[in-house]
Parts: sequence; structure tokens; C-alpha cells
Amino acid sequence: MNIKYLSLTASVALLAFNAYAKKQPNVIFIYGDDVGLGDVGVYGAKMIPTPNIDKLASQGLVFTDGHCSAATCTPSRYSLLTGIHGFRDNISILPPNAPLTISTEILTLPKLFKKANYTTAVIGKWHLGIGEKGKPVDWNGDVKPGPMEIGFDYSFLLPSTNDRVPCVYLDGHKVVNADPADPIYVGQKNEEVGDKSNTVYPDGKTNTEAMTFYKSTHGHNNSVINGVGRIGYMSGGKTALWNDETMADVFVEKAREYIGNNKNKPFFLYFASQDIHVPRMPHPRFRGKSELGYRGDAMVQFDWTTGEIMKILEENGLTENTIIILSSDNGPVYDDGYEDGTMVKESSGESDRGHDGSGIYRGGKYQIYEGGTRVPFIIRWPKMIKPGKSDALVNQIDFIASFADYLNIELAEEDAYDSRNVWNSLIGENSKGLDFMLEEATGNRKAIRVGSWKYITGNKNTEPELFNLETDPQEAVNIIVEKPEKAESMKQQLQSLIKQGRVRK
Repeated sequence: MNIKYLSLTASVALLAFNAYAKKQPNVIFIYGDDVGLGDVGVYGAKMIPTPNIDKLASQGLVFTDGHCSAATCTPSRYSLLTGIHGFRDNISILPPNAPLTISTEILTLPKLFKKANYTTAVIGKWHLGIGEKGKPVDWNGDVKPGPMEIGFDYSFLLPSTNDRVPCVYLDGHKVVNADPADPIYVGQKNEEVGDKSNTVYPDGKTNTEAMTFYKSTHGHNNSVINGVGRIGYMSGGKTALWNDETMADVFVEKAREYIGNNKNKPFFLYFASQDIHVPRMPHPRFRGKSELGYRGDAMVQFDWTTGEIMKILEENGLTENTIIILSSDNGPVYDDGYEDGTMVKESSGESDRGHDGSGIYRGGKYQIYEGGTRVPFIIRWPKMIKPGKSDALVNQIDFIASFADYLNIELAEEDAYDSRNVWNSLIGENSKGLDFMLEEATGNRKAIRVGSWKYITGNKNTEPELFNLETDPQEAVNIIVEKPEKAESMKQQLQSLIKQGRVRK
């Protein structure tokens, strides 16, 4: 056998593979936190300027009926990354020190991209748990399992969420700037962390005066860090503490480094912003840039973040063949635990000085109504997607099956079994989208959408509800009494989908 011939053949194959790889689009998912449909200019916001997101929208496809799967954070993120509804695995909003909720054995969105020879990264808020179940996390050693064990090659995290301890960054498996002489301890009670470290933070319950940035309205009065009460208790780690006001800058710089280092190969970046979740502490340069105080200014900061990522792509010549998906983990909320100046005076509790973060829709974060899951949903891919508007019904849970179709990866029966292929809708070639869709919210409430019809389960405090969104998009009038057969049919469909344990056939 001719060795030179073999070498030439291998080189040609490698060149062919590299050429193929470069054709694969990069994918960036920009995930806002508590960003409502009505918080974005292209969806109707008047009191918050969002020029960068609006520019992205003008260059991409704007979905008017795009959804996350749940009206709260952790279940939405879980379903996005696994293709499985959170309620199937009893996923709820996580406390500090919660273990990893995603099994390291199952297919995830980053693992899917790795099968297609992508490099993968997560930057920003995690809130899906870290560590093994039944075993305390060692914040002073290797903090795992976490994102890198479920498919991400690179991870730079806010490990829980910004209103919870520990208030430190996690780079890979290590806390950034940790000091062994001042070890970090995290717990649900103050006595669990006590004086084990050199640094002991004030307890907001007994030292309310320590909350100097703004006070807690409910639930955010445990360890006070950076003048803000948090959920949960922490001691130690003084040199590792994040600065809330520079968090957006830190995450953008990490994205700049990652994109620059991986610009010559296809990458998937899950960029999960902390904005506009509480505590809303935008950098001082964004203060006063909206008409709505800290909440509006945090939204301006999120818009800036989006613009910076767009600039980074442009600087690296990656705009044309990069898919940017911008969305949110759930709908808007106003007072979510802090006296941050967000003012809600209307009896519905849905408007801040005339600004309604859910637009025309009812409800928001925690609620089963449209405002809880109908969120900004914008996709830009200049190489393939024509700018415009789509009324297709789409959901974040379907990204795994949709990208699997595009990447020619066959899903096993046990993979992402609630995820369905809506690729043609995501790229604007199908205006209908899903035939039906499931949603969940707090209080164990679930809903099913079938076209414009929506059926919502009741609980011990509420009755089942039925709405026709075509004639009543605000879900103002429950017509379950007038349409008993329709309600019963949708109820049976919902119960069947829950009982069979999967959506995808």
C-alpha cells in the first residue's frame, strides 16, 4: 500500500470534514430572565428602549405565539435542555445547594450538538442544581456534577440565581477567586454556616439595617451580601463575591473570549442572562435609561448585552451563518421580593406605571395564563431565514427534536420524549407550528393549547378554565360552562398526554 497515497487521502478527508464543519451554523441562545413579551420594543414596549433587540428582530423572524414550557425558571430551563416537561420529573424552583436536576445519562441539547461535532458552552445563570443528590456540595473543592457533566465543554456560571447564595462565580468546577483561608459554606439555616469561616454575613431577619441597597418585601432576608438580602445562608468567600452591578459585563466578556477562541469551528452557546431577575442591580451607566426604574433599566442592560453579542459576531465575521435565538424563561413579574421601586398600582397587578410586561396577555411569572409562557421569541439566521413575522405556535421544549432533524441525528425513543420537530416553523417555512402544546405553572396547574383553544386544570383553590384566544386573547371570560364538550375533550387529551408519559409518538 502506498503510504503517500494514504496520507493524501487522509488529508483530503480532513479538509472535506473541515469544510463541512464550517458550513454548519453556529447557534447562540440568548435567554432572558423574567423578560415578558411586552418588555421588548418590537412587541409593543414604549417605556423601555430596546434598540438592539429590535434590530435583531428586524433581521430575523419574530414569533407572536412563541412559548417557554413553564411559567417559572427551573422547569423551563430543564425542558429546554432535556426536551422533557419539568412536571414529569417533579422539577420546581430550586433552593440554594440543590443537587443537579438533569441526569448525566440522558440526551441533552448540548450533547446533541456535540454529536454533530460542535463545541458547546454555557455562560450565565444556571439554576438547575449542582452536585450529587444526598451529598453536600463542596464549594471549596471541585463543584460537580454540573453543566460539564451534561454536555457543555465550557462553563462559566452564576451557579444558582442572583437572589440566592452562594454569590460567587463558578468557572468550570472551581469557584473564581476562592481563598482556602476563608472557606465557603452554604445552607438553608444560619446555624448551618455559622462562624465556620473568617467572613460571616449579616442575617437580614435580625439585621434589617444591613440591607442598604434596598429592603426585602418577602423572602429575601437571609444572608445580606453587597447590601442585598438573599435566599439562603452563606459564610466565607469574601474574595470570591460577585459584584451585582458588573455581572452583565463579566458575562459578555466571557462570551467574547469563547466566541473568539472557537470562531473557526461550529459552536453552540447557551447564554443565560441574569437580567431582569431580582435583585435588579443594573450597572450605574444604565440607571435612568428607561422610564421604569431598576426593572426597566435592567431591561436596557439586557438589550445592551444582546447588542454586544451581535457586535462580537460581526467582529469575527460570523453574523451570516450564526443562528441567534432570543427568548425568556417565563413571563414578567414586578415585586418579586425587593423594594426596588417597581410600582404596581392597578387592581390587576399587571402594570407598572402603565407598562404591562406581558403586553395584552393575562398573567405573568408563576401563572398559567398566556402571560406566563408567551414570551419574546426571535430567531435570526441571515444565511437562511427571511426576516418577518410568524404566528406559528412554537415552544422551546422542541429545540432538541428540531435541531436533531436539521443535523440529521436520529433520536432514540427514550431521548427528549416531549420534544417534537418544528424545524420548518422555526425557519419560517411553516406558519402553523404545533397542533397542541402543554404548559405548567405553580400550584400544580397545567394547560393544553389546541389551536386557539386553551384548557386549564383547576386545583384546591381554583376551578378548571376554558378560553378561546381568538376571541378572548386576554383570557377574561371562562367559557367552560358554555362549552362543556370542548372542555371535556381537551381535558381528556391533557390527561392522556400526562398519563402516557411522553408527547412525541
